[in-house]
Amino acid sequence: MQIGDLSRETGVNIETIRYYERSGVLPPPARQDNGRRVYDAADVRRLGFIRHARDLGFDLQSVQTLLALQEQPQASCADASRIAQAQLDEVERRIARLQNLQLELSRMVTECRKGVVAECRVIEALSTPLS
Repeated sequence: MQIGDLSRETGVNIETIRYYERSGVLPPPARQDNGRRVYDAADVRRLGFIRHARDLGFDLQSVQTLLALQEQPQASCADASRIAQAQLDEVERRIARLQNLQLELSRMVTECRKGVVAECRVIEALSTPLS
């Protein structure tokens, strides 16, 4: 299959596929005589793995490590677990930050009397630097 077919099958943008190839996460594909890339089922599976990992927020270095671990089925999965735990910790930190943002925005909106801008709680809160 060609790159457009791979893109449609995996839902990964063509430019993203090329980026993954340049970064080494996706191996360089075979080429036809005319220079066009040719992909196979293994590329579809690998790109699916990459997309799923990226959807979960893993950075490319972690994805590359996880792919390397996948090629060693008898090895310990301690490294994979460590990488996933680090990602989970980061997600939990982001959720906590978002919850704080939600509380602040909710407070700003609730305290706004919808009067004039000179008395607007939203404008006042945004004008006050965070501590």
